[in-house]
Amino acid sequence: MAPEPLRICLMGAECTGKTTLARTLAQHFSGFWVPEYLRFFCDQQGRPPRADEQAMVMRTQFEQEAQVLALARQAGVGYVFCDTAPLMTAVYSDFYFADRSLYASANLLHGSYALTLVLTPDLAWVPDGLQRDGSQARAAVGTMLQHVLQTMRYPAIVVSGGGECRLQAAILAVETLTR
Repeated sequence: MAPEPLRICLMGAECTGKTTLARTLAQHFSGFWVPEYLRFFCDQQGRPPRADEQAMVMRTQFEQEAQVLALARQAGVGYVFCDTAPLMTAVYSDFYFADRSLYASANLLHGSYALTLVLTPDLAWVPDGLQRDGSQARAAVGTMLQHVLQTMRYPAIVVSGGGECRLQAAILAVETLTR
C-alpha cells in the first residue's frame, strides 16, 4: 500500500509566484497541483468575490484539494502542491472586509498540510487581472499573513529569491519531509 500523499501549500500575498512554483514543484516531484480557486472565480464572475462569498471560496479551494488528493492517492503520487490554502482566503477576508470569521475554520483545515511554504514578496509586482491591487496591498497582506502564521504557530518555511534560487529553496524545503 502506497503512503498517503503529502499535501503542501504555497502561501503568499498576490504576485509572489505561487502558481508558477506550485506547477514547477509538481512537475519536479512528479506530483499533482491544485490551482487557486480564487483565480477561476474572478475569471468566471468578472469580479473579485464579495464578503458574503469568501466562505464559499475557502470551502471550494479545500474541496478541490481533497479531490486532487484522492486522485493522487489512487495514482500512487506522493505529493499534492496547493496553489494557496484556505488560510489565505481568511487573511484576504480580514484584509479587504475586516471579517475575521473565517480564521477558525481555516485554522482547522490548515492542519491537513504536511508543509507550508511562504513565498516572500521579493518578485517584481505585475498586474494580473481582477486579483491584483498593487504592491502596497501585497506588502500589507504579506505582513498580515506573517502575523497570522506566527500567532497560530503554523510551521512554515519561507521561500525567497528569484528564478532558480527560489525553485531550489522550495525543492530543499520539500525534501526535508523525506529525511
